[in-house]
Amino acid sequence: MAEIIQRDGTWVFDGSTVRITPGLHRSVPLFRQTYGEVAVPLEAVSGVVYEPERKRGRLRLRLREGADPLLQATGGRLPDDADPYRLIVDIDRSGVAEYIAEEIRHALLLDQVSEEPAKAYLLPGPPVPVSVRSSDGLVSFDGTQVRIDWADTSDRVKRATGPRIISVHDLVQIDWLPNSGYQDGFMRFVTRETVFSKLPPEKDPFALDLWGSIRRDLLTALVATAVTARLPHPSTRAVDHVEQPRHASAIPPRSDHHDVLLRRLRELGELHREGVLTDEEFATTKAAVLRGF
Repeated sequence: MAEIIQRDGTWVFDGSTVRITPGLHRSVPLFRQTYGEVAVPLEAVSGVVYEPERKRGRLRLRLREGADPLLQATGGRLPDDADPYRLIVDIDRSGVAEYIAEEIRHALLLDQVSEEPAKAYLLPGPPVPVSVRSSDGLVSFDGTQVRIDWADTSDRVKRATGPRIISVHDLVQIDWLPNSGYQDGFMRFVTRETVFSKLPPEKDPFALDLWGSIRRDLLTALVATAVTARLPHPSTRAVDHVEQPRHASAIPPRSDHHDVLLRRLRELGELHREGVLTDEEFATTKAAVLRGF
């Protein structure tokens, strides 16, 4: 067994699994501490590298494409210091870092692990239920449904539509971009009905506009990852897109939503008559409500 313990975290390799535990020091980003321990099976690894620097070095674990729902959901946009597959190493422990990297590379050769894209997720992603309070509202996922409860500071178009509930079966994908401090981020839930939507995130009732605390808004990647892990794998998604429309029309509307729909439409009409919503906002919001039902 090979092990390296640092303030930034701990890596343990037993020949078949790389177990990564984030450190508890305040310098470790909130996202990594919240994401918690990650057990990476050797079959999900494509390589490992140690990058020495003058004062410290970095261990980096590279995963096969399509093996991890976190990397799939974040699309390479996760900030470097929030990457759970990176470990900052003190310069006096560089020999240990090089040793564990060599042990992993040796095991990859012995097991002849493929570097081809994975055809299924080899890591589970975060457990559910999971909830995150972002700058635009509270987003929750219970394994079957996403629910968004808008914040008081959310755009009035969003607040007028009420809480957004999206079944995982209606989702096509999730688009996620972190808040960088210089540019707002967003997390958009793309459904079959909204796939061609051009609404900006601040007005899109299927998207969270991420403009507040960077460290807090980054936690939305937990929800994005949990949902992504339960969507069809990218290797099969092309087939699903072809088959899905045949079944979509066969799903009957649920009668228990009828009263809620009428109430929402009446509320929108009142807001429109009172001048709270402009003609354009009323039309956009009404269409979003109808799509949601």
